[in-house]
Amino acid sequence: MSELSDAVRARLKAWTYELGGPGTRARLDKITAPANEFGVDPYGFDLDFAVAAVAPLTWLYRKYFRVELHGVDNVPAEGRVLLVSNHSGQLPFDAAMIEVALLVQKDPPRVVRALVERWVPTLPFVSTFMARCGQIVGTPENCRRLLAADEAILVFPEGVRGLNKPFRERYQLRRFGPGFMRLALESGAPIVPVGVVGAEEQAPALLDLKPLARLLSFPAFPITPTLLPFPLPARYHLHFGEPLRFTGSPDEDDAELERKVAEVQAAVAALLERGLAERKHVFW
Repeated sequence: MSELSDAVRARLKAWTYELGGPGTRARLDKITAPANEFGVDPYGFDLDFAVAAVAPLTWLYRKYFRVELHGVDNVPAEGRVLLVSNHSGQLPFDAAMIEVALLVQKDPPRVVRALVERWVPTLPFVSTFMARCGQIVGTPENCRRLLAADEAILVFPEGVRGLNKPFRERYQLRRFGPGFMRLALESGAPIVPVGVVGAEEQAPALLDLKPLARLLSFPAFPITPTLLPFPLPARYHLHFGEPLRFTGSPDEDDAELERKVAEVQAAVAALLERGLAERKHVFW
């Protein structure tokens, strides 16, 4: 069984290298896996596992969503950083595409830790898989430790309010929560705004069956023209803005904190506006 598992992992890794294009293996070999004094990642991240597991997502990235990158060099090559993005599409393919972009296409590559909701670890098998791929529950303490270790964190301040919004409200940002700004001020980490264009059209939500969502303990149960989790092949455009740096205390008054949060939200909105104006069609 172990030999079979090793063979499958090796084949998946080869698929990642193939889909990533020339130089992918050499770029990925540059990554140093995060580890504590005992030589392991305290959150369960396994770089070798992640490179294999990302193969199907890399296929989606290259062949299905045909992702186009804009401004990826705005993401620092090293050091702590917060990537702050809009969120949409019913299922978090937007997070996956951002992570694949920075792992497979950026040179040198960056491992990005996406923050997940507290209910995700309650899902059988999914929680272990996501942990081994580097995802973490978005508690302040987890974020502080990762930023102190100079890692990159992907944050969606809209949360599920953005992910599950109805199609008629596409590309209308929900109000950003202030938690990411407190972390940035506390750690001195720059904020890179990210605008994702395309995810809104992958699974248009016609309505949300809230009673069924409550029964299943889900944040939402959207009804879409597609059969979730199968998205439509909308073309993705990922826009990375210039890093924003803020100074001040994480305990400053709410008005000042909200002003800074609004500045980041405006930067994401501007990326979305530009991306929507530049794209020629939803699907090509």
